[in-house]
Amino acid sequence: MTDSKIIVALDFPGAASALALAHRLSPELCRLKVGKELFTAAGPVLLEQLMKQGFELFLDLKFHDIPNTTAQACKAAANLGVWMINVHALGGRKMMEAAQHAVSSCTCPPKLIAVTLLTSMNQDDISELGITDSPGEMVLRLAKLAQESGLDGVVCSAMETQLLRKYCGSKFSLVTPGIRPLESSLDDQSRVMTPDAAIKAGASYLVIGRPITKAMDPLQALLDINQQIQNIK
Repeated sequence: MTDSKIIVALDFPGAASALALAHRLSPELCRLKVGKELFTAAGPVLLEQLMKQGFELFLDLKFHDIPNTTAQACKAAANLGVWMINVHALGGRKMMEAAQHAVSSCTCPPKLIAVTLLTSMNQDDISELGITDSPGEMVLRLAKLAQESGLDGVVCSAMETQLLRKYCGSKFSLVTPGIRPLESSLDDQSRVMTPDAAIKAGASYLVIGRPITKAMDPLQALLDINQQIQNIK
């Protein structure tokens, strides 16, 4: 299987577009992320088709419910054979521990990570919710809670990776959306970083969507980013 740090986000409305893009990429160079829109439209059948092509999958459904419901959802997702799944850290310790326990009982447990703070949110957004912490403080608190709950890592902005590496150690997976090469548009992301800077800051995996999926040559775009980060330690 791939050891690439790049996870390509298949942010498409249906299976046809996702499969067409996957056919232009290589499982030796990346993993793929299937999120809410695509999974709702195409379901587990699409996951099976992508895995038959050799891709490892991050099923990005961000489960957030009472502990038992979340645990059963995570178990069902794990049984689909995906590489990684996630929950919302704001669901709390009991929910995350239940999810971890459910996943660990599966034959081939996927990585289980938690979403800390969505990368589309900035200080104004969280202040409006009545949260007085800075984004960095909130992310650190939720990441430490996820680690204490037995999870494998978190989704976080690359801007928080250096802080989380300091407090969560080298083995804790940091999955970073909001990655944009220098020449790319920010789109709807508020807290972003270039691929090489994110890896230098301590990111384990980079979630990259439009800079690859909307490129004239997606495979070349993927190759270029891999080239930028391959020798960074």
